[in-house]
Amino acid sequence: MSKPLLNFAVKDVLEQGCTFLDRVSDEVYARRLEGPFASSLGAHYRHVLDHFLCLTEGIRTGRVNYDQRHRNPQLESSVSYARFVTERLIDEIGGVTPDVLQQQCTVTYSVDYGDGDAGAVRSNLAREVMFCVGHAIHHYALLKLLCAGEGVNLPYEFGVAPSTLKHLEADTAGRG
Repeated sequence: MSKPLLNFAVKDVLEQGCTFLDRVSDEVYARRLEGPFASSLGAHYRHVLDHFLCLTEGIRTGRVNYDQRHRNPQLESSVSYARFVTERLIDEIGGVTPDVLQQQCTVTYSVDYGDGDAGAVRSNLAREVMFCVGHAIHHYALLKLLCAGEGVNLPYEFGVAPSTLKHLEADTAGRG
């Protein structure tokens, strides 16, 4: 059986993460930035990985809890460790079969600012893979802006949604 499209989407987005990691030093990755984004590039990238790590737990247990992220400080400070975890996620999620992706799961994620407990909703693992990929792309857009301020160049497509890239390509082809 061929790999589902979602496996390739995860591979593509996490390989973009590897491209980012290849272009930053530990010092730039871990340095706390000034201004309104008073965290490090590593903290932003760790946040992306945390969501994929919650997803892998959900693949094993049927419960995805995005509120119980580990927030491992080593993922924020070590490019090589972040790359190791990224490659592990590519392998782990890349090996998930279409049948597993269609399994139901319960998702917990705080979405309100009140004092109440986080709500749990029913979903399926394929939907959560899509969420994690989209979430990564949006955070990559922020990372791309922060990297530009640090003199780190990233590819054009880094942080741009696939639908936007396709739209821009079709628009350019229509003008040509």
